[in-house]
Amino acid sequence: MSQSTLHVRYLGQQDYESVWHAMQDYTDNRDESSPDQLWIVEHPPVFTQGQAGKSEHIINPGDIPVILVDRGGQVTYHGPGQLVAYPLINIKRLKIGVRQLVTDIENSIVQMLEKYQVKAYPKADAPGVYVDERKIASLGLRIRKGCSFHGLALNVDMDMSPFQRINPCGYVGLEMVQCKPLGGPQTVEEAGEQLVKTFSQNLGYQNLVHHQGLPES
Repeated sequence: MSQSTLHVRYLGQQDYESVWHAMQDYTDNRDESSPDQLWIVEHPPVFTQGQAGKSEHIINPGDIPVILVDRGGQVTYHGPGQLVAYPLINIKRLKIGVRQLVTDIENSIVQMLEKYQVKAYPKADAPGVYVDERKIASLGLRIRKGCSFHGLALNVDMDMSPFQRINPCGYVGLEMVQCKPLGGPQTVEEAGEQLVKTFSQNLGYQNLVHHQGLPES
């Protein structure tokens, strides 16, 4: 399998746990010939708490489930209208480290928003992407066997109120913002299409192969 080929999978809206376990399965069973993939998905409402997460940052989850997961980072919220992208990348094969992957993901979001005249930027001490000190995209990865899973969540056109039930990413009072009112991508589909372009360029993929749905197990 050419390392210059990226398989992009469009999953639609799927529950968090099914996709999480599918990512684990793909990562556990892949070998040197397995293609790198980027999964594009929306999730029904869910809070996820990373391995470094502290329960006190979940203030009032109410009727939204909380799932403890094996990614880095603290607590975040996923819901309809948010673009979630999971890069399943053999970073060892690409000869990059996890810090470079994080930088490439952040830059992909920044460059995508630049096309809409939205000035976004990463922060060295707080992974993710920000606009005017408000967070527009969250990031949390796991590396296993030299391969990444989990990924990024970009707020596009969603109900933002559940973020008030947590301290997003473990920061008290951190304000979240989304693309649509800023003049950025207006739909998850549009955001996904643009992100695939900048992500594949930053990681050096020459060929894109598009799929619908999860890979067969």
